[in-house]
Amino acid sequence: MLRIFKNAEKEAFSSQHKVLLPIHFLLACLKEKEGAIGEIVLKCTIDGASIRNLVNELDLKSDKNVTSHNLFNVPIINDVLTVLEQATCYMQNYNQVYINEGHLLKALIKTNMLEEFVSEEDKKMILKLGTTSRDMITHLHNYNFPDSISSNIRRVNRDDKNTLFHFVESHFSQEWSETIKSAFLSTTPSIYLAFDNRGELVGFAGFDVYQNKKCYFGPMGVAKSNRVKGIGYSLLHHCLKDMHEIGYEYAIIGGAGPIEFYEKACNAVVIPATNI
Repeated sequence: MLRIFKNAEKEAFSSQHKVLLPIHFLLACLKEKEGAIGEIVLKCTIDGASIRNLVNELDLKSDKNVTSHNLFNVPIINDVLTVLEQATCYMQNYNQVYINEGHLLKALIKTNMLEEFVSEEDKKMILKLGTTSRDMITHLHNYNFPDSISSNIRRVNRDDKNTLFHFVESHFSQEWSETIKSAFLSTTPSIYLAFDNRGELVGFAGFDVYQNKKCYFGPMGVAKSNRVKGIGYSLLHHCLKDMHEIGYEYAIIGGAGPIEFYEKACNAVVIPATNI
């Protein structure tokens, strides 16, 4: 996201007004070219050059009060704050800790900041491709696994069952709880658990547990208060290593919400949508 903010700032600086507008966020997103954003670029009819021309023709009225924000080195209008606040709300609603591309794109559309620049069809396409969970895939055959993975992670055993059920229901969803419960129908559930230094359960991850689908990673969850500590990264790689040793050529990451996390953590790529 920092790259998107920096590119939005560059777009603002190179514009006639030298002021950051919400549309500059979209222009910055369209420079990403990969993942879900890359798919949006391919399937939408948005033309960056035409948008830039429209931006330069805008008459910045007095009601578009210019202010500042510590994220940016250029002035911004108040509408930018509105978008960032809405994106933050989406982040919190999804129980996440960082604003991502999906939160930002959804905020731009839902706050009506793209009305003058983007067609209704393209807005629908952006919402479908860029703001929802997507299936991803990573290649395991020649995967370079990290040398060191947290020692506070171990394979689940049957004595963990009730503690894990309670953890998943408390921190995540009933659907995930049902998936985890079904995994215990197997004699050796393919689930890993993460603990803090006090021995408290703080995260879990599984594979081949969702509807008994093979080569399928997930669900994975880490308690919100313990995120950004590398726990998810370690859980992911414990599972991927087992999947590699089983002989799986690929791992499917089903319904990935934080797409950027998996792109960086294991070089996963978004599986293109086929029902568009």
